[in-house]
Amino acid sequence: MSSQPLPSPPAAAERPKPGDTYVQSFARGLAVIRSFSAQAPMQTLTEVAHRTGLTRAGARRILLTLEGLGYVESQGRQFRLTPKILDLGFAYLSSLPLWNLAEPVMEALVAQVKESCSAAVLDGAELVYVLRVPTHKIMSINLGIGSRLPAYCTSMGRVLLAGLPPEEARARLASRERISYTSRTVVDIDALVALVDTVRGQGWCLVNQELEEGLVSLAAPIVDRTGRTIAALNISGQHNRTPPAMMVEQFLPRLLQASRDIARLLQVKK
Repeated sequence: MSSQPLPSPPAAAERPKPGDTYVQSFARGLAVIRSFSAQAPMQTLTEVAHRTGLTRAGARRILLTLEGLGYVESQGRQFRLTPKILDLGFAYLSSLPLWNLAEPVMEALVAQVKESCSAAVLDGAELVYVLRVPTHKIMSINLGIGSRLPAYCTSMGRVLLAGLPPEEARARLASRERISYTSRTVVDIDALVALVDTVRGQGWCLVNQELEEGLVSLAAPIVDRTGRTIAALNISGQHNRTPPAMMVEQFLPRLLQASRDIARLLQVKK
């Protein structure tokens, strides 16, 4: 993989200005929660204040409130999230039937192709993993539910961007810094827009070693009954084991069928 580190979650400062419909204290509480990450699993009060842009007093009040509710625990001067924080994410997953319906289809697909399969949704200019059925460990980073990756250089990201109106897709691509993770990473905005247009026309996307050296990924959209893209499904493999031509020839038909099966199950469920 390139020596460039993967981006951290968006900074807490990325929030709208207070107004009649904006609860600032609630937003600050979410900013404190989001300040914890794989890079900062435990933080002092000073570190939380620095990461969120809050005063020490403000950060302290929020941390103690979260501790009282059971979402944060302290050890000496260090604070960390507790497993209870997962309730917030699982509330989203359990509120939609898609994820329960998709998992057995994804497991069957993995059994066929012997490669990892994931599902993701779009959040701003990033994709967020909502399901993952792994086989081999093929990336140097650990991915799980809630993991985020940039949309511009990932197969699922481009599929999800292709589900947007062209103007919105361009705006989201332009809204974040685009760095080269490998020598193959496409970062030019016009070139990316053209790639997304191609994905929109063909209905699937292959990305060859743009996020990480050796990683090849193939993705297809999951659509609702109106044809709107609501998620993306992908298969990932290693270039030396499953080169791009092989993935398209052997895996693409099965991936497209799996995405159609999930969409059909979702329609029946409703």
